[in-house]
Amino acid sequence: MRTGDIVYSRRGDVERRALIRDTEDGWLCGTGCLRVRFDAEHVDSDYASYYLGDPRVREWIVRHAHGATMPNLNTAILSATPFVQPSLPKQRAIARVLAALDDKIDLNRRMSGTLEALARALFKSWLVDFDPIRGTADGRDLGLPKKLARLFPSAMEGSEIGDVPRGWEVRGLDSVARFVNGLALQKYPAMDGRALPVIKIAQLRAGSTVGADLASADIDPDFVVQDGDVLFSWSGSLMCTIWAGGTGALNQHLFKVNSTQHPKWLYYLWIQRHLADFRHIAAGKATTMGHIQRHHLSDAKVVVPPRELVEALDVILGPLLERSWRRLQESRTLAALRDTLLPRLISGKLRVPDAERFAVKGGA
Repeated sequence: MRTGDIVYSRRGDVERRALIRDTEDGWLCGTGCLRVRFDAEHVDSDYASYYLGDPRVREWIVRHAHGATMPNLNTAILSATPFVQPSLPKQRAIARVLAALDDKIDLNRRMSGTLEALARALFKSWLVDFDPIRGTADGRDLGLPKKLARLFPSAMEGSEIGDVPRGWEVRGLDSVARFVNGLALQKYPAMDGRALPVIKIAQLRAGSTVGADLASADIDPDFVVQDGDVLFSWSGSLMCTIWAGGTGALNQHLFKVNSTQHPKWLYYLWIQRHLADFRHIAAGKATTMGHIQRHHLSDAKVVVPPRELVEALDVILGPLLERSWRRLQESRTLAALRDTLLPRLISGKLRVPDAERFAVKGGA
């Protein structure tokens, strides 16, 4: 493969493509993929990649792929894909505008990961390793503000899971949050134009409802997902995330996790701490799709500090996670803006200089 090639999968998610960059130049294209190579004198590869990523073009490819259960793609289908080809300078200008938005999206993704990693590190230090208590016992100064440091106890005491800070509770994970299992949403078809995208494990993994099935919007609010909700897949690909993919309907095999007693960071980060154990349990199930059961949530033990300390930690950990998922929410808006700008730029309804100013502002 060469820089500028575009690679498709022959089967499965056939509308997805990858643009070969300098780091992949010289790699080999396997038999499970199809390679598209444009004439560089007439087509800008970045523009081509953006054009082929337009939702309408992707939908066209899926619609023309062969196979009912597993779509299959071939060179004839790709060759017949409609392709709008402006002048080369205009192609490059369009790609430049859209790349500015993609750069913002990538920065948001990296910043979101950094913020959550910081929250996890602080959580581990304070509620798992008990560094403030152990540091005091060892005569070490951990640099905590004095007002916060005073809220940590000075000694440990025994418990069913070993030594924990004195006065802290040991509880089951399901006692600090409510785990709402999703619905079999095929029983709730969309009607009268009122619909919600169905959030399944695939949508959870992608962080998006693009291309999702639709279900009735007239379901109990308990099963409606909003940005900022904690979602936990207990079957198949076990994962937990703070959702930022827009409003949707909660499908079976997913928990929506919430609490009226404890802040989001406390139960979200405790789920993350137990996730490896849950995956190990699921992997040991003698079934086609591994899963955990309700009692595994009870068996997963967590420690809960006194209310005053939880409230003090909430001032630090709460905003970190809030800013993390808000970054992803903003990226969803930017991606929608990018997909809206492309056809308008190609058709000439929007001038490139105007689009550039719009992209710099992020659509504000």
